[in-house]
Amino acid sequence: MTEKKQDKQFFSVGRVFFLLIVIPLSLVAFLIANGIFKVGETARERAVSVLDQKSQEEIKIRAINTADEVASFLKERENDILVATVLPATESAYKTFAMKTKGVWVKKDNKIQQIDMPLYVEMALVDKSGNELIKIRNGEVAPKAKLVNVSNPANTLYKSEDYFSKTIALNKAEVYVSRVTGWYVSKPDFEKGKRYSGIVRFATPVFDKSGVSGIVVMALDMRHLAAYTDHIVPTQSERVFEADAATGNYAYMVDNQGFVVSHPNDYHIEGLYPSGRPVPPLTKETADAQIKRGEEVLNLNLLAFMDPKLPAITADAAAGKMGLMSYTFAGHTKFVAYAPIKYFSRNYPKPAGFGWIGMGVDVGKFNEMVVAASKKIDQEVKSWTTAIVVIIIASMILLFGIAALLARGISRSIEKEVPEGAVPLEHYDEDEDEEDK
Repeated sequence: MTEKKQDKQFFSVGRVFFLLIVIPLSLVAFLIANGIFKVGETARERAVSVLDQKSQEEIKIRAINTADEVASFLKERENDILVATVLPATESAYKTFAMKTKGVWVKKDNKIQQIDMPLYVEMALVDKSGNELIKIRNGEVAPKAKLVNVSNPANTLYKSEDYFSKTIALNKAEVYVSRVTGWYVSKPDFEKGKRYSGIVRFATPVFDKSGVSGIVVMALDMRHLAAYTDHIVPTQSERVFEADAATGNYAYMVDNQGFVVSHPNDYHIEGLYPSGRPVPPLTKETADAQIKRGEEVLNLNLLAFMDPKLPAITADAAAGKMGLMSYTFAGHTKFVAYAPIKYFSRNYPKPAGFGWIGMGVDVGKFNEMVVAASKKIDQEVKSWTTAIVVIIIASMILLFGIAALLARGISRSIEKEVPEGAVPLEHYDEDEDEEDK
């Protein structure tokens, strides 16, 4: 076989390998690189448009859903107290009933874990004069010597509770629900790691044949209620252990009087001094002195001096409405979606109900995060694109080499199979034609 024919055969085999290997590989590599670029571009566009109209509506829907969950949770607790009225008046029956649990996230031994925690920190049966007959405290039966007369608010857990007088006058199946009550956590204490721990009391009268015989009361651990907002970051679907208030991107809860009752910064939550006296909320006249002391209780109805929109949001929610609004707080522009908690009782009447859920985003800080995220996405896209190009070039060189070797080997195999001096088919045909002529 002549050298010219061998080269021709080699290049024919080479073309086949090129068509079967190199071109498909190139197409796949191009599609991968293009896909990475488009994914990066889409992620960047979504990040930049995070607070567009659609995203705001999504946060609003999340606020509505959370408010509905809280309302359902409170209704379940109301049902619990009504069931408690038919329990046997024994310590064992009360202890068993008070041990209802619900999962909560806690930090223990520097690990975040979910544990089952009792819903109620206290449950008691009280006679019509205010004397405690049975009391379960933190899962244990209180000794007779520690039972008190709760008709005197000074004898109650927080030294100022009036749940007995508010409950004993109710009709059958009516339920008294207290406001959130707990010791105040100042800013210095919060920064040292202390967290708010309060209660919401549910109480209802108990009747016998002669009429009212007393009341039954249960104290809901406020941590279960706060869990509905504490773990939410409005702009992301994943829940967190503790939302960071410094980002301005968090959820909170406000009661029907405008007081904050759940917030990433616990020093904004209404609370009591050790004497049982409530810590006053910030006002225009007292704000500077209170902030200096680290006492920053927030009542949004009193914060018009920061932004008139703050009491406007509370008024709108108190009217049973949901909505979107922007306002200024501590020098930052914030966007908030709010929705009423539609749980109603004698002391949480319509339309305000228990209060409302707010989901806020610090627009300025979030834009900074978006810009940083966009830059990171760009860097990653460039990095991946560069890697793909390098892989393509290396693969091309390697495959060309392999194709050349394979083509050379096949060409030589064909050469060995063809006998020396054999006439090519096309040459044979030409000779036949000449003879015919």
